[in-house]
Amino acid sequence: MTVHLHWFLPTGGDGRTLVDRHAYTDGGITRSRPLSGVRAPDIEYLAQIAKAAERLGFEAVLTPTGTWCEDAWLTTVALAQHTERLKFLVAFRPGVISPVLAAQMAATYQRITRGRLLLNVVTGGDSTEQRRFGDHLDHDRRYARTDEFLSVVRGAWSGRPFDFEGEHFRIEGGLTALPPDPLPEIFFGGSSAAAGPVAARHADVYLTWGEPPWQVKEKIDWIRGLAEEQGRTVRFGIRLHTISRDSAKEAWATADRLLSDLDAETVAAAQQALGRSESVGQQRMLALHGGGSLDRDKLEIAPNLWAGVGLVRGGAGTALVGSHAEVADRIEEYHDLGVEHFVLSGYPHLEEAYWFGEGVTPELAARGLLPTIPASPLLGVPAANGRPASAPGGAPLLVAGGR
Repeated sequence: MTVHLHWFLPTGGDGRTLVDRHAYTDGGITRSRPLSGVRAPDIEYLAQIAKAAERLGFEAVLTPTGTWCEDAWLTTVALAQHTERLKFLVAFRPGVISPVLAAQMAATYQRITRGRLLLNVVTGGDSTEQRRFGDHLDHDRRYARTDEFLSVVRGAWSGRPFDFEGEHFRIEGGLTALPPDPLPEIFFGGSSAAAGPVAARHADVYLTWGEPPWQVKEKIDWIRGLAEEQGRTVRFGIRLHTISRDSAKEAWATADRLLSDLDAETVAAAQQALGRSESVGQQRMLALHGGGSLDRDKLEIAPNLWAGVGLVRGGAGTALVGSHAEVADRIEEYHDLGVEHFVLSGYPHLEEAYWFGEGVTPELAARGLLPTIPASPLLGVPAANGRPASAPGGAPLLVAGGR
């Protein structure tokens, strides 16, 4: 089993600090000083990231969902016109759209992009955010609705009129005139007792946030057991940030710099806001970093696993930090537990994609965890003016041990 590498599109804003929804929009977080270096998520910048991800061999990019970021469907179908092979893991909330319409949108998307859609179903763990969409169901009922929603979506993809009557949806003759080909894989996450059975019944890939390996193994065993009861097999993925450098010292220096941009007031405000989330996964993330400590020793919660991102960012709050070989070691460790899909990101997302793609990807390929290493665009370029092919246009060739 090889690994599948995916990157992230920061449609809520990007930058050189631990930004996210708290930078591009206020997100309810107050700061003692303004953030600098924030990059707005315009299509030109997002296209740079998408093209870089494709060039570096990432299979897909995850796009988030929420009122704090750009719409994932519209943004990614536009970016599909700027790329050729890259797939798009489109996150969406099943409570704010008809399941038959979602099935139709997915089918259209597959035809427009020639099969480059993956779906990330986000049930939602924040009632405040859900109410912005007009959704007033409580946590467990949202998962019950998601269960029905995905049953209808798969029924509408069958190519025959589909009837369904449940607590949340009543469908008569639902179908898509032309079902998607191939059917988009469904990525689904959730750590609560209400989420597990839904994942077991519907997910192709169960996606967890980056907890220590022993906790990830517990989740895998839990979901695998539930899926077996349904007569199904579920694959597994993990969502992590990365800080990979030519040496561990450089990587941890970058992590320390990200911490130095934060102050206690900002962290406290973020923790208070995130603490109101109903998401069990979010509460597990908050428990990892010891209540908002800025002490690096307390934030390395497992070898090379750093919880500093979760001090101010909701959702995925941990990063793999270390040399390229060390980061590859940790990916291999998760892979040995059964994790196949790695959805990665870093600040800024453009630069970190290159650090990972040029540093860790060759390590993984050398270990047999990737089928191929992306070919250099300079391979096969003839030498010019006596210069090597790696110095096109006669530019001077610089040789250095790192960057």
